[in-house]
Amino acid sequence: MASCVEELHFSHIHIPVTIDQMIPVLPAGPIPAVHGSRLYLSNLDNMIGARFFTPTVYFYKSNYMSSNRKPVTKTLCDALSRVLVPYYPLSGRLREASNGKLEVFFGQQQGALVVEAHSDMGLAELGDLAVPNPTWAPLNYRFPNEEPYKVLDMPLIIAQVTLFACGGFSLGLRLCHCICDGIGAMQFLAAWAATAKTGTLVTNPEPCWDREFFQPRNPPTIKYRHPEFMRIEEGSSLTMSLWKSKPVQKCYKVSQQFQAQLKSLAQPNDMLGCSTFDAMAAHVWRSWVKALDVKPVDYELRLTFSVNARPKLKNPPLKQGFYGNVVCVACGTSPVNNLIKGSLSETSRLVREARLSISEEYVRSTVDYMEIDRPNRLEFGGKLSITQWTRFSLYESADFGWGRPSYAGPIDLTPTPQVCVFLPDGSAECSGATVVCICLPDSVTHKFAEFFLCLKDLISNDESE
Repeated sequence: MASCVEELHFSHIHIPVTIDQMIPVLPAGPIPAVHGSRLYLSNLDNMIGARFFTPTVYFYKSNYMSSNRKPVTKTLCDALSRVLVPYYPLSGRLREASNGKLEVFFGQQQGALVVEAHSDMGLAELGDLAVPNPTWAPLNYRFPNEEPYKVLDMPLIIAQVTLFACGGFSLGLRLCHCICDGIGAMQFLAAWAATAKTGTLVTNPEPCWDREFFQPRNPPTIKYRHPEFMRIEEGSSLTMSLWKSKPVQKCYKVSQQFQAQLKSLAQPNDMLGCSTFDAMAAHVWRSWVKALDVKPVDYELRLTFSVNARPKLKNPPLKQGFYGNVVCVACGTSPVNNLIKGSLSETSRLVREARLSISEEYVRSTVDYMEIDRPNRLEFGGKLSITQWTRFSLYESADFGWGRPSYAGPIDLTPTPQVCVFLPDGSAECSGATVVCICLPDSVTHKFAEFFLCLKDLISNDESE
């Protein structure tokens, strides 16, 4: 089955990029906000884990340029200006209110920022465009001396258009996670792309702000323990192993066939079954723990992942077009020893239980928990976090008139070495494969690959039970 998993390699290159101009982009028409206006952000928008910019990049090859010679930067700026009318909150800025929560405020001449740049390289020189590459970092604009995780008083959309010598281009996009989650970001991106492609404003669905939907209850009512927010006590070798040397990013293309067999092996011994995500997450978690040789073996580890809560909200339902944060963090826990010596099916059951624990009441309890005891620091120790981008329409949403991007997705995972990302396969044949990207110390990458690629041990373990 190892042939059904392919390690993807990326080139270590230097991309020379010259910034040509900085273009502030304002809404093209009147908006329902004036100088001094403020907009409420929900407790889900205010989560400490949402206080960052999500950097992505989209590549468009030169063959699309030959059939559509619209000027790239002007087309994108004009379309963005139109879209910022219905999506006007994205033209504001974030600031901290007196209670410590974030809010959107509007000043004069704010808007989004588009940066035009060029490179003397051609896209072909960038190597394989099928896998995230940390050396693409120059394609996403960062302000000089910009602090990590800075969100206050920043443009909420920062886009860099880099024109390559071959005629192709990239769109590096940084979108503030406090304003929209992944599904909301795809909704905005699709509107921007359709507007650029057609030359007229397209919003389907109409965007809905309505952050007051997630107002905390009075009084706040917390009905769950919420382990996802609890402080993690440093008591294992994990953090030292991950942070003592610069981690390396590894990516694996996992075929649909491999995923199907893994799912079959991961089925718990009950009638509920498990999803492909449950199986994949369990397998990655176990392979990660084994490779890192975490000690002591009785240390309690966490697995966290975001769950889209939109389908859970029925009383009342969320309005169509809502693009704010509607995610809850699911959390599974297990002693190290159980992950190493237990079965895949036992771990997949833990993942399934964490996923299914997110209910409408859990969402409301999360909002209320944040009202009473809002975490103010990111917890990295003692856990692995999995982010599932396979449910996002990354490629389908990003046709600005130059065709489907040859790559769409993140660039660099190494700043947060305890994160694993599941990405959709971007190849034109749409094989159903998933690209698994994870950061590890260089010294254990071969061990992780050995555990992750081999299903023989899983089969023999299942047969012996």
